[in-house]
Amino acid sequence: MKDAHGYQLTGCNSEAQALLDQALAQFRCLHAESLATTEATLQASPELVMGHVLHAWLYLLGTEAAALPVARTSYERALELPHNDREARHLQALRQLLDGRWHAAGRVLEDLSIDYPHDMLALQAGQQTDFFTGDARMLRDRIARVLPDWSLEVPGYHALLGLYAFGLEECGDYRLAERYGREAIALQPDDAWAQHAVAHVLEMQGRREEGIAWMRGNPAWQQDSMLAVHNWWHLALHHIELDDCDAALALFDGPVNGRQSTLALELIDASALLWRLQLRGVDVGERWAGVAERWAAMAADGNYAFNDFHAAMAFACAGRDDLLGLLREAQRRACARVDDNARFTSQIGAPGVEAVVAFVEGDHGRCVERLRAIRNQAQRFGGSHAQRDLVDQTLIAAAERGGQQRLARALQRERQLLAEQRRMQ
Repeated sequence: MKDAHGYQLTGCNSEAQALLDQALAQFRCLHAESLATTEATLQASPELVMGHVLHAWLYLLGTEAAALPVARTSYERALELPHNDREARHLQALRQLLDGRWHAAGRVLEDLSIDYPHDMLALQAGQQTDFFTGDARMLRDRIARVLPDWSLEVPGYHALLGLYAFGLEECGDYRLAERYGREAIALQPDDAWAQHAVAHVLEMQGRREEGIAWMRGNPAWQQDSMLAVHNWWHLALHHIELDDCDAALALFDGPVNGRQSTLALELIDASALLWRLQLRGVDVGERWAGVAERWAAMAADGNYAFNDFHAAMAFACAGRDDLLGLLREAQRRACARVDDNARFTSQIGAPGVEAVVAFVEGDHGRCVERLRAIRNQAQRFGGSHAQRDLVDQTLIAAAERGGQQRLARALQRERQLLAEQRRMQ
């Protein structure tokens, strides 16, 4: 049997085929229910290789160490089954990522997409590896290579446009990014990634009122979405930059943090939002304590440096020296491994954590020293331009508070000029 894009499925029956197509369609919009549908798919056919593959990807792309055993079990079950060339390449990519080789996983998926351009799962997983490794060019080019093979008649075309929009945005092509992103939403209003791509354009160009209207004007992304918290975070950034910090705090207390999520990708948003508010001089009360407590289970993991950087904010601000100690020890272990996160951590993550701790302790000179050393290479530990802007904001604040006024003024000047240039693009 074949999937909706005409690719052969090993171990499939008609019920499993319909459920797999549904799960993949849900994942294209980042619907949270895609996991439950995937598990129903495997109940319908435990021999369906792509069911196990999708299950593994759904767990691995959360960047959490606790998900690795589940993903590995799915990978091993699929590996034991007969599989075709496309499925084998997915398994190769999964194996690379399970072993901590993020770049190698992305390369396997890159080649898979060249030979199977309608495999949207490979494109989505591939772009996520580009995002986690900070490879802006591949965020764009991975999608550009297959764009001519797609059309409105191909199922999931909206998702391809959304992926391309985000890649264009991270490469600074804001005009085209916005065009493709808005086209994707016109086709599929609940495509959370496309919504997010346009949100990034509006953030990078400082179009605050438009950004608020864009996020509040489309309620479709707010329901059953893996990306809902992050998209609410984007809305909060616009309010902060308009000096409406009360609205940003209300968003934190509501959709950003109100569910008390324990997912790393959502805790990143909680930490980043509170940190930005504190840089503005906002008293966030006891909010850090709860965020730190929910990061606690990951303190000793050392699985992904970008997560550790944001966990450190919560631990330091909540006065949780015990958890900071666990995190630093985990970083030391991570640096001793032979995998990509060893480099993410040694080059950016560990100095970043030291800078965060120094800032909270009032040692602004040490914070400046650490951040100046990494700011131009911060993309190496992943994230977007909007997320990594926290590094520059913290550096400016540390310079101002540490008496380095000439440096602070220089940084503000470059920031202002860059903002003006972005608005003209």
